[in-house]
Amino acid sequence: MQKTPNAALSRLSVEQYKNADKHPFVVVLDNVRSQNNVGSVFRTADAFLLRGICLCGITATPPHRDIEKTALGATESVYWEYFDHTVDAIKKLKELGYGIVAVEQTSGSVALQDFDPSSFEKIAFVFGHEVMGVSEDALALCDASIEIPQFGTKHSLNIAVSAGIVLWDIVMKHKGQSASK
Repeated sequence: MQKTPNAALSRLSVEQYKNADKHPFVVVLDNVRSQNNVGSVFRTADAFLLRGICLCGITATPPHRDIEKTALGATESVYWEYFDHTVDAIKKLKELGYGIVAVEQTSGSVALQDFDPSSFEKIAFVFGHEVMGVSEDALALCDASIEIPQFGTKHSLNIAVSAGIVLWDIVMKHKGQSASK
């Protein structure tokens, strides 16, 4: 076994990425305080060809040194927009036809592996503050809630880890649905 050289990975240029067909998913960051988490989500959004990211409230915006440290240039490829209030981002996404899905432990949440994304044509996934989670105001506007089953003592994952798990799962499910059409 040998590592695949970077030149053989068929990476898109920033321009190719911007012009590529995207998966019909957007991330909403609801008052995420860590710039490293924000950068990591940018990088994950780039990796999975998402349509964009809504940065809301106290969530930092590019350019920022700590965002760039983990984004590794993804702030140049991934479309992003800033909103003072998460509810404004959600309202705009609803107007654009997105189903709004909170990634949060709630009384009505569905386990990630049981969530069927085909109920929505487009989905915006709301990830919340590292300690407080998705705000009550944002949660009230969500169409569904999903959670990642956990088995240890914490029942809490870093937002960047949660975004990676959720987005990989959803993109794989979407690719499977697209292939069967």
